[in-house]
Formats: sequence, structure tokens, C-alpha cells
Amino acid sequence: MDRPLSLWARISEAVAALARGEGLSAVFDHLRAPPERSVAFTIAVIALGAKMAKADGQVTRDEVAAFRRIFQIPPGEEANAARVFDMARTDVAGFDAYARKIAAMFGPGNPVLKDLLEGLFAIALADGDYHENEDAFLQEVARIFGLDACCFRAIRAAFVPDAEPDPWTVLELDPGTDLAAVKARWRNLVREAHPDRAIARGLPEEAVRLAEARVVALNRAWAEISAASEGAHADRHL
Repeated sequence: MDRPLSLWARISEAVAALARGEGLSAVFDHLRAPPERSVAFTIAVIALGAKMAKADGQVTRDEVAAFRRIFQIPPGEEANAARVFDMARTDVAGFDAYARKIAAMFGPGNPVLKDLLEGLFAIALADGDYHENEDAFLQEVARIFGLDACCFRAIRAAFVPDAEPDPWTVLELDPGTDLAAVKARWRNLVREAHPDRAIARGLPEEAVRLAEARVVALNRAWAEISAASEGAHADRHL
């Protein structure tokens, strides 16, 4: 009996089908074998990540290294992974088609799509620069994914050094929202972003780092808002 194809080998075959001009439908037909969502996440990061890296004019070693850190490539699969990445990074064209296909698989606003956008941000920032073309690319991906502007700003604030990490933006709330509502929102977002939940949603274990970073940002935002609320309360009772 033939040995089942590895995850990376199946992805390599799928992208090779795209290179032969078979179209996106044919590509995803190659990915029907489980775990479908884990494969979808992986191929989306390859295609969108490589094309986004190309958006600022060149794909740097740092960006490739970031990809390898986010996705720990199993021994023996490096050649397949490199082949996929190299094929996807030739140009930016078609990134929106990949984004729409993934959005259709998971549904608008699905937490998996937020995880994916965070992965793309991590790769975008790997070379130490956040180019305006990368920002436009990621905004369009977020729009296709059904993630609202507030969600996009929250993720950007968590990753881009010069983006002010406003705690209200991180929690995706309007400034001045009632503290009880803020606390409830914080708890829900932390629960959603927990690494164990990310894995349960079908993401590969390599996504744990991104989930942990998001939880840290959420906890910091809640701490800032609650501390400011307590300070305002104390001032009123002086």
C-alpha cells in the first residue's frame, strides 16, 4: 500500500497544479484529504505571505526566515516547502483570489481568518519595515475575510511598532464603553484567542506563537483600561 502523502507534499502537488494552469478549484481539489483546515491555513500563508512580501518590491531572507519560524517545516520536507514558497512569490497578482477562496471555506469573520491575518502581519514585519503596499495588501485581505476596520486596526497595533497600541482598539471597542462590557469583551476575546482553541479550530500547532502574542496584547489592553477606570473612580472620591 502506498504511503500517504505528507502535508507538505500534498501542498506542493496542489501549487504545481496551479502552475500548470488548472485554476484555484483544481488546487483545492488536491487538498480534500484531512485535515482540510490545517492544509488550507498552511497554503494560504504560503501564497498570501509570499505575495505580500513581494508587494514591497522584494522577498527578503528575513521574511523567508519568519515563515520558517511560524511554520516549523518537518525534516525532509524543506524542498517541498521551498518549492511552494518560490512559486507563490513570483508576483503579487492573484492574492485576492486566494483570500476569497479561504474566506469561502471558513465564512466571513471566522476566528481562523483572524489567525491567518496575524500570521501575515508577522511575516510582513519580519524585515523590520512596514511598507505602505503591505498595509494596502493586508487591508484588502481583511476586507475579503469579513474582518471590520476596528479588528484590522487592533491587529496592526499589536504588530506594527509605530502603530499606537490603543487599548480600546485592541479590544475592538468604542472608547468609554462601560467597564463591565469591556471586561466581558476581554474575556471573550481571550477565550477565542487561547492557543488551545486555535488548535481546536484546526490550525497547525505552529500558530500557537501568534495566539500567545494576541493573548498578551489583550491582557495588556484590559489592564490599561481597568487601571484608568480605577484611577478615575479614586479621583472622583477625593
